Amino acid sequence: MRVLVTGGGTGGHIYPALAVAQSILKKYPSGEVLYIGTDKGLENKIVPQANIPFQTIDVEGLQRKFSVRGIKTVFKALKGTGEALKIVKKFSPQVVIGTGGYVCGPVVLAARMLKIPTIIHEQNALPGITNRMLARFVDKILITFPESSKHFANKEKIIITGLPIREEIFGITKEEGYLNFNFNPKKKTLLVTGGSRGAQSINWAMIEAYPELIKRKDLQIIHITGQFGYEDIISRLEGKGINLEKYGNIILRPYLHQMEYALAIADLYVARAGATFLAEVTAKGIPGVLVPYPYAAENHQEFNARALVDQEAAIMILDKDMNGTKLYTEIINMIDNPHKLKEMGKNSKKAGNTESLAKIIEVIEELAN
Repeated sequence: MRVLVTGGGTGGHIYPALAVAQSILKKYPSGEVLYIGTDKGLENKIVPQANIPFQTIDVEGLQRKFSVRGIKTVFKALKGTGEALKIVKKFSPQVVIGTGGYVCGPVVLAARMLKIPTIIHEQNALPGITNRMLARFVDKILITFPESSKHFANKEKIIITGLPIREEIFGITKEEGYLNFNFNPKKKTLLVTGGSRGAQSINWAMIEAYPELIKRKDLQIIHITGQFGYEDIISRLEGKGINLEKYGNIILRPYLHQMEYALAIADLYVARAGATFLAEVTAKGIPGVLVPYPYAAENHQEFNARALVDQEAAIMILDKDMNGTKLYTEIINMIDNPHKLKEMGKNSKKAGNTESLAKIIEVIEELAN
């Protein structure tokens, strides 16, 4: 089995591609996988660390408005397609699968030119522009949310698979999670994260909420601030006379490389509505508060969040409405209402899909054969 995977820019595109690559290699020990990305995206760091063969092409996202830079990106896309053609032809995969991000365009089109079976996977409820453009050329369109099917014309190509989740997410026990953070199993655990780059609105709301949250002896918090938010939060809290270390039940980190430990013990979360994170928390049956990133392409995070809100698996606060009082109220309402928290957890589990990776591998195998 020889499979080429591509996807880049953000963790939301990279981790699903990585999950597919790792699953292929696990199922086919003698198989080969190649990952194509760019040297500017996060994939340039994440993929090599996972020991997956990695190559790059030079490409940028196309500009939606006419400009000099827009013309340059068109020429760069053509150049990137030429580079992709050389790599794809040399590797000669049986199947190519793209998980989103502008790097997918040249790679998937190159595979199409070489008559190699192609797949795209769409993580979000509102499909990205790259996947919508590629949909007419590929053999199969895999989607996470049923709602996204209405945005694709080629309905006969669509298969609802859910989003592939890294096996590590299911490999950590609660005991290991509590031990890793030195937390108390008898307390509720709140996970706060703004994604790989952090979220200023969430961080600032937490700063406002901390004076009350630290009074809760039944609560422990893992707060992932993002690299750029960490020092700011520490400084602002010190300005309020709050030193979190002395409370012992709050962990502040700029980044968490092994999110699986936090997800193993989280009873609820406050987070952005990126598709990969939502797939992981629903697979684990965790409810929470979603604050969609308002500047995501075509506001797709709000579409993702609404899909869970409609299933009563999460609560949504729009970024423009976010503040410490509102956030604190929603957190405490969930903690102080165990029945509601339990029901939301059940609904979250129903919304999840633990078989998504197996379904995707099946599609790859069918096309490869």
